[in-house]
Amino acid sequence: MKKIKKLLKWTWLSLVLLLLIALFFPTWTAHVKGNNSINELEEVEINGSSHELMIRGHDKNNPVIIFVHGGPGSSEIPYAKKYQDLLEKNFTVVNYDQRASGKSYHFFEDYSNLSSDLLVDDLLAMTDYISERLGKEKVILIGHSYGTYIGMQAAYKAPQKYEAYVGIGQMSDTVQSELDSLNYVMNKAKEAGNTDDISALQGVRGKIIKGETFTPRNFVLKYGGGARGIDSPDGDNLGMLLSGEYNLLDVIGYNYGISYSQETLLKEVLKEPLPTKITELKLPCYFVMGKYDYMTSSHAAKDYFDKLKADNKEFIAFNHSAHYPQFEEKEKFYKWMCDTFLKQE
Repeated sequence: MKKIKKLLKWTWLSLVLLLLIALFFPTWTAHVKGNNSINELEEVEINGSSHELMIRGHDKNNPVIIFVHGGPGSSEIPYAKKYQDLLEKNFTVVNYDQRASGKSYHFFEDYSNLSSDLLVDDLLAMTDYISERLGKEKVILIGHSYGTYIGMQAAYKAPQKYEAYVGIGQMSDTVQSELDSLNYVMNKAKEAGNTDDISALQGVRGKIIKGETFTPRNFVLKYGGGARGIDSPDGDNLGMLLSGEYNLLDVIGYNYGISYSQETLLKEVLKEPLPTKITELKLPCYFVMGKYDYMTSSHAAKDYFDKLKADNKEFIAFNHSAHYPQFEEKEKFYKWMCDTFLKQE
């Protein structure tokens, strides 16, 4: 009996030790080869709050990209390097966790003032920090999904800071986009004979038209409107934990942050869709859309693009992708980035 108690005691102590290691294990981002390369994972004070950012590239002299992740709250740091390895050859790539997201979620910080306006101000301050640190007059701004809601407003407010704005999974008129999503999901459910899904979606249309809700994302993902060439990378807790950039405490923060951010910020998207806020950009503007994107409808994005005034604009369709064309067709995206931004070379 004493031996059993002793064994249980040591087992319990071992589990506690393993938990503590997992919670507080030091994080890092993998080395990037090159005489002038950079691979940094760091926390910096931006606009009054600590933000985590990751900077990677083969040569710090290359053009700089700032990626603005979606969600809200869906950090891309844990999986970014898997998909941006090609980009890192010719660009220095900056990913950052937005306020209250991922590694930038701090358990004892007051987020009662969280808003898209605040996130835009954070992005502008982050841009100044990155531009000064890497010695760039301008950087390339890329928003993905909800990141386009933030990124496009930043590009509108301070076009002089950016070489161009690139919207991937571009947000547009929310009602139009969500009705496109709902019609797609309903048609797919009918084709598959999934009467339970059809029943579950009854009544959603009226709420979408009133600007009260979104098409349930679990159905959009189920029927291929989220990702096609890859598994949807967001929300993979085990993948985050094994990434190197996140420990268990960061994963817990990610889940708290995404819940809070979406509850707080998505209301703004329903009330004030981008076409009501931005009708003109005074810098080159590119929309990169997957043909099968029904998280942010490609059709609705094209309608917005056609109405948007810009000095130079281009709509680029990726015909084998859904919501993540930069990952699903990363070779094509890399070639497009090089063709577009490295022309002088």
